[in-house]
Amino acid sequence: MRVLFAGTPEVALPSLEALLASRHEVVGVLTRPDAPAGRGRHLVPSPVKDRAVEAGLEVLTPRRPGDPEFRQRLGELAPDACPVVAYGALLPAAVLTVPSHGWVNLHFSLLPAWRGAAPVQHALMAGDEVTGATTFVIEEGLDTGPVLGVMTEAIRPTDTAGDLLQRLATAGADLLVATLDGLENGEVTAVPQPEDGVSLAPKITVEDAEIRWKTPALAVDRHIRGCTPAPGAWTTFRGERLKVGPVSVHGQAGHDGLEEDVPSTAPGELVVLRHAVHVGTVSGLVRLGTVQPHGKRAMPAADWARGVRIQPGERLGA
Repeated sequence: MRVLFAGTPEVALPSLEALLASRHEVVGVLTRPDAPAGRGRHLVPSPVKDRAVEAGLEVLTPRRPGDPEFRQRLGELAPDACPVVAYGALLPAAVLTVPSHGWVNLHFSLLPAWRGAAPVQHALMAGDEVTGATTFVIEEGLDTGPVLGVMTEAIRPTDTAGDLLQRLATAGADLLVATLDGLENGEVTAVPQPEDGVSLAPKITVEDAEIRWKTPALAVDRHIRGCTPAPGAWTTFRGERLKVGPVSVHGQAGHDGLEEDVPSTAPGELVVLRHAVHVGTVSGLVRLGTVQPHGKRAMPAADWARGVRIQPGERLGA
């Protein structure tokens, strides 16, 4: 089939690579326009654009996919299908009907669970044990289209959103190609999503990433892992923001790290031992891994604690 690939961030690259290695003809790439990045705020192309240029593909970067110029070029390219991975913009009805097999989205959840922009983060934060990826035909609703294919992936106890997303991106690329193969062969049939089991996964903002120490230790652990690496879980210490990396929950096998008995602690209260720093929650302690003070590099929590000379009773958070 002739396919136009739509994607923008690095997580879309495994799918683009898989398509380039497949029997399908990639006639072009649709990606978001160059965006300002870094301290100088210089315009930087998306990872997908970089790879497409390297592969000699035509790159389309409309400000809006409903722009007349893009719609005209889409018709000229005449793709049979448009595979989509994290493109980053809503597709209007006027372009959805152009390819005969539709726009085939690779979404990183088991739909109808976690429809939206941040399915992996929400699955981790909710404590799901299994997730996966789904290919479906895009329609005007938010991730509501009929399902074409599914794969599952176990969530590991120490997974961050970055870890899990990378595994899903790699395995999902094979699912996407297999779905296109099946559509071309007439072996894949779109199945409507069930009405039960719908959950939403809106984008995680910086404000959402603040750690709430007045929740159970497992919830704190899941929240931090779900926000790692982006937008980054954070708290405050002495009035300044402190970014916090994944923690270990006291009581989990192999993760105690306690060198001595400690008294019960209030939520957010710091307990500094010789080689570790622990924080209180409503259900026990978590051990800090790395922390990053504002304007500084990430460092082991024990090194940070020695530098700031934490006093008894000091806490994280407001």
